[in-house]
Amino acid sequence: MFQLTAAEKTEVVAKCDHLAKLKYSSTHPYAFTEHGAIMLAAVLNTPRAIEVSVFVVRAFVRVREILTRHRSLASKLAELESRIETHDEAIRSLVSAIRQLMAPPAAGQKKIGFQLKEKSAAYRREKRYGESE
Repeated sequence: MFQLTAAEKTEVVAKCDHLAKLKYSSTHPYAFTEHGAIMLAAVLNTPRAIEVSVFVVRAFVRVREILTRHRSLASKLAELESRIETHDEAIRSLVSAIRQLMAPPAAGQKKIGFQLKEKSAAYRREKRYGESE
C-alpha cells in the first residue's frame, strides 16, 4: 500500500468520475498494488475478500496484457515510420519523373519520326451523275 502524490491524486480524479469527491479532500488517498491487494484478502480471509482479490488480480493481468499489446503496437508503428521515411524519398522521385514526362516538350526540340514537309496533294474527284459544279 502506498499514498498517492498530489499529481497522482489529480490524475485519478480526472480519469475516474466516481472519485470526484476526492478532488476537494486535503488528504492524499492510499492505493494498493497487486500484491498488496492479494495480501489484504489473505489476511481478511472472508468469501467476499477472496472474490475481490480474484477480481483485482484479473484486472492487473488485463492491464499487463493491454500494456504488452501497446508496446508491440508501438514498436510496429516505429518500424512502419522508418519504412515510410525511405518510401517518401522514392515516391518523391517517382512523382518528379512523372511530372517531367507530363511536361510539354520544349519549343526548340526536333520531333522524332518521319516528317512530311510538302503540302498535302489535292486529289481530283470525279463528278457523279447529277452533281453540279
